[in-house]
Amino acid sequence: MPSKSAGIIAYRKRRKVEVLLVHPGGPFWRNKDLGAWSIPKGEYANGEDAEIAARREFAEELGLELSVPLIALGQVRQRGGKLVTAFAAELDIDVRSIRSNTFEMEWPPRSGKRQAFPEVDRAEWFTLEAARKKINAGQLPLLDRLEQLAGGE
Repeated sequence: MPSKSAGIIAYRKRRKVEVLLVHPGGPFWRNKDLGAWSIPKGEYANGEDAEIAARREFAEELGLELSVPLIALGQVRQRGGKLVTAFAAELDIDVRSIRSNTFEMEWPPRSGKRQAFPEVDRAEWFTLEAARKKINAGQLPLLDRLEQLAGGE
């Protein structure tokens, strides 16, 4: 059975609709950009409510608890098979204030040394046009659904 993630696309309306995407932390992602960004999301267990999981993961990755209503955007399947259930929330966040949780891994490989890295090393606002170039390709349909919801580019 494929793994499942739930996440939230924060969006705001400026001259154009902008979406908040996050860049994964850690050494493997350091020099990757196009196709590496994602909505803030994380895995959840069978039987767990997707909206509750999405709110938890948003808080873990950005350090912000959301109390605003969420709008369901449905589910997509990423290339590796992971199912992503997404929600949208209209809000504005100062990306300089994000505080991500961390994870540990052996780094450098086979060194025996463990290092901590932020799960998300940065977050940025992108227009829908720019976000389509930055986001993981499997999540592109979520941007299309959000564009319909939010009233276009």
